[in-house]
Amino acid sequence: MRKNFGAKPYTYPQPVFIIGTYGEDGTPDAMNAAWGGISEGNELSMCISAGHKTTKNILDRKAFTVSMADVPHMAACDYVGIVSGNTVPDKFAKAGFHAVKSEFVDAPLIEELAVAVECRLKSYDEETCRLVGEIVNVSVDERMLDENGRVDTAKVQPITFDPFNNTYVALGEIVGRAFADGAALK
Repeated sequence: MRKNFGAKPYTYPQPVFIIGTYGEDGTPDAMNAAWGGISEGNELSMCISAGHKTTKNILDRKAFTVSMADVPHMAACDYVGIVSGNTVPDKFAKAGFHAVKSEFVDAPLIEELAVAVECRLKSYDEETCRLVGEIVNVSVDERMLDENGRVDTAKVQPITFDPFNNTYVALGEIVGRAFADGAALK
């Protein structure tokens, strides 16, 4: 037996993206966005409405960063999603975030969040709210790397959004090897 939930945006996992932008006066801004993902090899897409200050900033500056929310900064990441930059202009600072200018795009990296995708605006459709960014760089805090220079998920402690229960879930144990374990079924 199955329970039907109807047509809902419920999938696992849903990333918790923190979008970083600069306002017209250079003030850093951040927003929590859960509806997004990779849409091409060098492209990230997400759904954000036109009314967000972040959307205006992206359209003005043609650039943004997307950081992965993590366990140590979960409350700050949630905060930037429940407070609007239109009414709280210093929410970036109130969240305890510190901006570092990206080398690649006109947008801030969030010093506290270890993994970031740096993007140039490709397109934005106000009707569908679909934002598309060209990925120009991925940067990772070196403290999150293992002895071989690979990202260590256990150190990063990324979180995902559970839309069924409105909770954040930490990514955990490795259960297999991609592009390898399925070979046993060939």
